[in-house]
Amino acid sequence: MRGIRAVAVLFSVGAVALSGLAATPPKVGAWDGTFVVRGSVEQLAVLDAEPGATVRLWNPDDAVIDTGTVDAQGSFLFRAVPPGTGYRVVQDDNGNETISRAVSVLDPNVDPPQSFYDAQSLSVGFGYITTRDGTKLSATVQLPGPPENGPYPTLIEYSGYSPSNPNAPQPSTLLASALGYATVGVNMRGTGCSGGSFFYFETLQALDGYDIVEAVAAQPWVQHGKPGMIGISYPAISQLFTAREQPPHLAAIAPMSVIGDTYRSTLFPGGIFNDGFALDWARERVRDGRPYGQGWERGIVDAGGPNGAQCAENQKLRLQNPDLEELIGATSYYVDFVHDPLSPETFVDRIDVPVMLAGAFQDEQTGGHFANLLDDFTASPDRHFMITNGAHVDPWLAQLERWYEFLELYVARRVPNLDDGLAAIIAPIVGDTVNIDGVRWGQDRFVGLGYDQALAQYQAEGDVRVIFENGAGDPAIPGAPVGTFERTFSEWPIPETVATTWWLQPDGQLTQTPPTIGAADHRAATPYQYDPTAKIAKTIAGGTGDAWVNAPAYDWRPIPDGKALAFETAALADDLVMVGTGRIDLWVQTTAPDTDIEVTLTEIRPDGQERYIQTGWLRASHRRLDPSKSSLLRPFHTHHESDSQPMPAGEFAELNVEMFPFAHVFRTGSRLRITVEAPGGNRPAWTLDALDADGVVTNQIAHSSVHPSRVILPVISGVEPPAALPPCVSLRGQPCRTYVAPSAPTGVTAESLDADSARVRWNPPARIGATTYVVTNLATGSTDETTATDIRFDDLAPGAHAFAVTARFGAALGNRSTASATIVLQVDETTTSSTTTSSTSSSTSSSTTTSVGGSSSVSDFGTSSSSASTTAAGQNNQGSGGSLPYTGAAVGGLFIIGVGSWSVGRLLARRRPRA
Repeated sequence: MRGIRAVAVLFSVGAVALSGLAATPPKVGAWDGTFVVRGSVEQLAVLDAEPGATVRLWNPDDAVIDTGTVDAQGSFLFRAVPPGTGYRVVQDDNGNETISRAVSVLDPNVDPPQSFYDAQSLSVGFGYITTRDGTKLSATVQLPGPPENGPYPTLIEYSGYSPSNPNAPQPSTLLASALGYATVGVNMRGTGCSGGSFFYFETLQALDGYDIVEAVAAQPWVQHGKPGMIGISYPAISQLFTAREQPPHLAAIAPMSVIGDTYRSTLFPGGIFNDGFALDWARERVRDGRPYGQGWERGIVDAGGPNGAQCAENQKLRLQNPDLEELIGATSYYVDFVHDPLSPETFVDRIDVPVMLAGAFQDEQTGGHFANLLDDFTASPDRHFMITNGAHVDPWLAQLERWYEFLELYVARRVPNLDDGLAAIIAPIVGDTVNIDGVRWGQDRFVGLGYDQALAQYQAEGDVRVIFENGAGDPAIPGAPVGTFERTFSEWPIPETVATTWWLQPDGQLTQTPPTIGAADHRAATPYQYDPTAKIAKTIAGGTGDAWVNAPAYDWRPIPDGKALAFETAALADDLVMVGTGRIDLWVQTTAPDTDIEVTLTEIRPDGQERYIQTGWLRASHRRLDPSKSSLLRPFHTHHESDSQPMPAGEFAELNVEMFPFAHVFRTGSRLRITVEAPGGNRPAWTLDALDADGVVTNQIAHSSVHPSRVILPVISGVEPPAALPPCVSLRGQPCRTYVAPSAPTGVTAESLDADSARVRWNPPARIGATTYVVTNLATGSTDETTATDIRFDDLAPGAHAFAVTARFGAALGNRSTASATIVLQVDETTTSSTTTSSTSSSTSSSTTTSVGGSSSVSDFGTSSSSASTTAAGQNNQGSGGSLPYTGAAVGGLFIIGVGSWSVGRLLARRRPRA
């Protein structure tokens, strides 16, 4: 079955299914021609009806299957109608009922005959292409010369933007025209001057693409009778949907900056709604789809004539365009029959023409998830994938000459000629379009070759070309879209990939040896406070175009103290080159029923700067994996509502976070850094609708032998990068910030000095500038402050005590340290029998205890569960949120046992510790 049924099966907007409610023919007045009924592909449109009237759809068996209310423009569109003949519509206008003539609803699997396309004649300039259901789509045709001087190699740009606006050609069309191609820009139905109703990539849009290709191919001015398709972003994604339908006269497609999966790529990364760019984009489509929504349509109508009249006629169904924002809100989980047809990952294996696909890993719009498509183009006879770091426009900029080569070889069928005269024309067009300096035109690689030789050389290259360090290749213009080097590989994922693991450790370390400490160890987990308000939402304050310039004004801030965790490797002894997806397996415990995780990979450079690389996200309740699609380097989540589950209270659960694909060189002396935090603050245009923190929410990340959290990254062997470290301002899509060292003290120890005293010591944090230290007794919640790194506590109650230290940097508090080992203080055994019994009980329950003057770790203070702990008023929670990183029940029990006959008055009158 080639066609995919409309997504509108779920969202039949404004209609109520009434199947089976009537079984006799309608006895109403005959159709009087006052309203029009038109059948389409799984749709049926009512036009020129009475606004406010009720319309009922009768199927061939004389049963009412849908009903609706006519809109203010006199229209209503029935969606998800099964193909067939003999459908009729009854209009009920305040009891005055009339019935339409019988009409047919088309089958998406049946294409028109070739004669349908041969009968269409497209002229230069603005006009219309007729699709299989009779809808007329607005189109602008431009030729490099008179039609009689053709035929010309021809390219189509098809989207819901304004490619048919005769006064404002889209960037790809503008460039193709300058290169000598005939171009055809076509607006999707329900946009611009095109008829019909717009719905995001429904089946009918893809079939329209099929009809466009075949109608254009039939024109005498099209060279070889086979046009190609071009475009970046929206018109690129539409190429995938069109090519899925396998129009027989499509020559090739060259999509740039696409999505891999509508749900997982852009709309709900990790199951979290993208209420930044994705929501803004959906709202723009709603605005554009309103009558005359793009603005330029008025000029066509005002100019009059047949084109103006048709444009006005084509606005009639616009109020039937579904509200995309409303529909997005109804599908926060992945619904297979809704989202699969919208996910290119599920269908690009049906594309049977040559493909050149290009993308940028840090794409601020579509997101960089595109690379997960690359191994799915199994039916394409020639695949050419061009990938790089950078923003949304970078595939076009950094791959410009390869884009031209591909079109020349597969559409024009001639030897590419990258001469200097062409470069003088092309580079300014591209640079001026996106406001970027330093756009380059590559060198001619096919001098002296015939067409067959050039094609053979091109096809002999590996499928995957990676441009590394885009932005640093032109020392005179930092940020110019030029890489420092490139490599070509035979396929994706890169065969030379070695999945390499680093393990999270206490004190923010990241090592290549698994953790060895047990779950009961005081260092088995590190807490942070979940707070999505702790950071700015995005790193670019303006529009997405502000991320395209040579040196964007990124506002990329250090991770907030106490509201995030960071784990860092030691300095690298050798260069590391990585290309591919990453996987972060985190054992997480939270005090909330659900939590959102953002994990970011950065490079700490030897020059003291920190470089952004890539990010991944996951809502904890969406953690269920599809094992058949998951791999060591890519966890694949189902995102099904039936698989959703809250986090277990007081227990750790494993969260497998997918890090979007990336390519990066880590130079010798650099360090890898993984940060874990609430979503936000690391992307230029994406903002995520993170879960609110209901009160103080504490997340803990475990790093023990029982719960070993790890990061698995795609290290590539056999690549030797240039030795020089790229300037910090240069890499496109990858901002730098001054590295801020960890603020938490390390190596906190505690030892008992006598029956009621203890000594706490620690190492200063890596961050310079600590002014004082706040030492917290985690058993009691009491705090004391000192300038030293060694403090004595007196007048402590019998029982269990553990300590944590927070550094103060002027007025700001840093992260709280890992807790010390637990000590147990007990009174002399000769005091009372109850005290002796308590000590014995404590010894039994806690594995080891100490006599006066000793110290030991208490195993009950492990991290296999947690409980909230009340802190003193004004205490710095700094990520603990009052929740201890060990078992609260054990603390409470040991503390009560230890008190025994201790004087409550003495406990309350504790003296201030001596520094």
